[in-house]
Amino acid sequence: MAHTIRTPGIVAGRLAEDVLAENFSDLHPPLDAHEAHVAADRCYFCHDAPCITACPTDIDIPLFIRQITTGTPLAAGKTILEQNILGGMCARVCPTETLCEEACVREMAEGKPVEIGRLQRFATDALMAHGPQPFSRAAATGKSVAVVGAGPAGLACAHRLAMHGHNVVIYEKRDKPGGLNEYGIASYKTVNGFAQAEVDWLLDIGGIDIRYGQALGHDVTLDQLSDAHDAVFLGIGKTGVNRLDGFDLDGIRPAVDFIADLRQTDDLSTLPVGRHVVVIGGGMTAVDAAVQSRLLGAESVTIVYRRAQSEMPASRYEQDLATSKGVTLVFNAQPVSANGAGAVESVTFEYTATNGSGLKGTGERFDLPADQVFLAIGQVLEDAPDALTRKGAALAADAGHRTSLANVWAGGDCSAEGEDLTVTAVAQGRDAAEAIHKSLMGEGGPANG
Repeated sequence: MAHTIRTPGIVAGRLAEDVLAENFSDLHPPLDAHEAHVAADRCYFCHDAPCITACPTDIDIPLFIRQITTGTPLAAGKTILEQNILGGMCARVCPTETLCEEACVREMAEGKPVEIGRLQRFATDALMAHGPQPFSRAAATGKSVAVVGAGPAGLACAHRLAMHGHNVVIYEKRDKPGGLNEYGIASYKTVNGFAQAEVDWLLDIGGIDIRYGQALGHDVTLDQLSDAHDAVFLGIGKTGVNRLDGFDLDGIRPAVDFIADLRQTDDLSTLPVGRHVVVIGGGMTAVDAAVQSRLLGAESVTIVYRRAQSEMPASRYEQDLATSKGVTLVFNAQPVSANGAGAVESVTFEYTATNGSGLKGTGERFDLPADQVFLAIGQVLEDAPDALTRKGAALAADAGHRTSLANVWAGGDCSAEGEDLTVTAVAQGRDAAEAIHKSLMGEGGPANG
């Protein structure tokens, strides 16, 4: 349900419907067969390919690109999906510019890498359009695994467990699967309902049941899951958001909520946006919220990040995308106060500088007009059972993703202290499934902790 706004400057329908449709069309249109062949021909097919090392899911990139050049895109798609069952989505949203493409020899030699991400999309789209997935279930093991969360980590874990012949029940608190892919990514990166289409395709393997409206700690407990299943995997993400003291005026809200509303609306012309939008934060969520605000018709949008541009979590590509859409980036400035009588009218910032003792305010301040403010300053782990040991802001898990409880594994954002990426979550879910399978078959090691 859309957030109720009582700020006069925030209204829906700033742009005509045809303009909105154009603004939110596919950011990178797919390659056709000829374009894919031309792009693939640039690959050197390195023997010790650095792009593979840079890929969190270890896709054999030279192999799938060679398969494209030989006219077998379906084989290329299978090569990708064997390692990353959500390879279609990752091709659309993965920051390839800082992962595989940054490591590409062509990038280092010429400053222009092989377009690995677009080639991956070409191959996975071809395979998905061809028909049923090329993966099947092994003979039934009689074992049952609970997966909590139908996001990238949970889906990848569930699919790999199903391939091994286990029965899987996914417990999802929302009414749709997909997690971050469905609710948390800019809509111009994944158009035409691709997130749900990919989930439907994944579930065709069979043996996976999704139960919606099942929130851990509210509708179902970890003890209940442990009693009902042979193992449990937690892919619950980080659903809480960091907030700023004093930033409670109307017109201020978490950026993730704005993005979720946008992703779920059937009519963009009904989504309210301010005239002057300020986004506080420096990650991908900040960029997604800012760019989409501009695409909805905001007159001015400014991202304010407290550190230097070189330290901004969002890649330089994402930063350049934002500026190309008319977003202003301000660095080395931290929020001081939100100003207004009931509804936000401006935000006061203070310039920052880094010295030997860390980030400090300089005392120099400035105001930005704002009738809508999005906070994109990080998310926190919520709803994690107290019985599980934590490591910092995440669940503690060993190299095989087993938690401090012997029959419970975890992966994705809830157990990752670093960058929150779809591709990393997929890798952890897949690898946790392999560890669970070995444990259920009597090959697993002892629980840690």
